[in-house]
Amino acid sequence: MILDVIVEDKKKRLIEDKARVSEADMKKAALECDRVSISFEAALSKPGLSIIGEFKKASPSRGNMDVKVDLDERISQYNEAVDAISCLTEQDHFFGSVDYLKKIRENSNLPIIRKDFVIDEYQIYEAKLIGADAILLIAAILDDETFKKFYDLAYSLGLDVLCEVHDEEELSRVLNLDCKIIGINNRNLKDFTISLDTTIRLAALIPAGHIIVTESGVLTDDDIRVLKASKADALLIGQALMEAENPCQKAKGLKEVYDGR
Repeated sequence: MILDVIVEDKKKRLIEDKARVSEADMKKAALECDRVSISFEAALSKPGLSIIGEFKKASPSRGNMDVKVDLDERISQYNEAVDAISCLTEQDHFFGSVDYLKKIRENSNLPIIRKDFVIDEYQIYEAKLIGADAILLIAAILDDETFKKFYDLAYSLGLDVLCEVHDEEELSRVLNLDCKIIGINNRNLKDFTISLDTTIRLAALIPAGHIIVTESGVLTDDDIRVLKASKADALLIGQALMEAENPCQKAKGLKEVYDGR
């Protein structure tokens, strides 16, 4: 299963990372960091549809992205049209980097979520230091005890958490942990197939008071119309914006479709 491979590769990367900066030093620096986070939660909970525009260079399912604009231009366009930015920092399968997130932070006042496969507290401390305002926690790779520990640590550092699920069992777990922002991944993490019905099905099971984010597979206007029925608060969009010639225009157009304009 590709998810298992990604996690094993992440474990190897963490050994290298900790050799460069020790766990103790990373933790100390994060605890001393006085940067005030920009609220990811507020960006998603405002009236209307929120869009999280992603930056990623590749994915296991897609391969290399057919990117039309460079990072500087993308940040400029995202600043005009989206409500938050997602940056992949996973190196081996998404060709991400913490340096990309640092660059985005230097050039944007939008909240940024570090999207990675978090399996160690080290990554959460690092997220604070590189300028992230939120992190992704994936229920499929964490047991409940570890998930809760990471969740509480993130919030203690002033970081919001997007809690990702992709089936009923995982959703039940994060609801029991009283997670606020729930991301429904339309991509099956075992075989990487996509079904927008995943959001429709799971969103109906989420009680009021939670923020719902739908992830993966949003490519066309018709996809937006399908997902509108889920009453999701936000869409996390990667490929459609990464491969758009004008990401700003694309994002604004998707919002117009959602609003019925």
